[in-house]
Amino acid sequence: MKLLWLGLLLSVGLLTGCNTTAIKPIADDPYYAPIIPAPVPQNVIATGSLFNDRNLNSLYADVKARNVGDIIEVMLSERTQAKKKAASGSKKDNSFTLSPLTAMGKNVTINGNTIDLGLNQTSSFTGEADADQSNSLTGSISVNVIQVLTNGNLFVRGEKWITINNGDEFIRLTGMIRPQDISADNQIKSIKVANARIQYSGTGSFADTQKMGWLARFFNSSWWPL
Repeated sequence: MKLLWLGLLLSVGLLTGCNTTAIKPIADDPYYAPIIPAPVPQNVIATGSLFNDRNLNSLYADVKARNVGDIIEVMLSERTQAKKKAASGSKKDNSFTLSPLTAMGKNVTINGNTIDLGLNQTSSFTGEADADQSNSLTGSISVNVIQVLTNGNLFVRGEKWITINNGDEFIRLTGMIRPQDISADNQIKSIKVANARIQYSGTGSFADTQKMGWLARFFNSSWWPL
């Protein structure tokens, strides 16, 4: 029996280690690589002029991102706070009494003992739970326009890695924005990014010390039968 439990624990540890390795973030992930727009082939007609209409910008044009490959700065201003409290209780009392059995005006006895029964039962339950969680994230990250949708909205994606001593910290962001929400200086607040996916984490020894070991995770998971 002990060998069976030991084999089970080792199997869970190996599976947990494999899962952790598979999702470990890496720098220069191809998924977050910047998009370089492909040049549109055009027939060049020699006119002898230095004027190039392909690089023409209007005098009234702004610097907002609008094309694939353009860069936009996302101002991170995330703050969430949640509180939850629940309490429940129940109580139940049961009482049952059976008087001595009689027959022909006399108590029925077995070995001189009357037949009677009394039962009292009381059960109670009280439960209480509290949850309090808050998160805050501020900063900025520059992302690339990955796709321009038919309605004009922009799908953006990007990451930023910072190496600090023995570990790396990274911020990743993907989402969809409206060109109307971009400010004149080519910035947008993260709260206006639709379907946003923001990751802020780290790698290295500092990040590893904050993670629970695979055996401790197993004992705290639903797989542990006790």
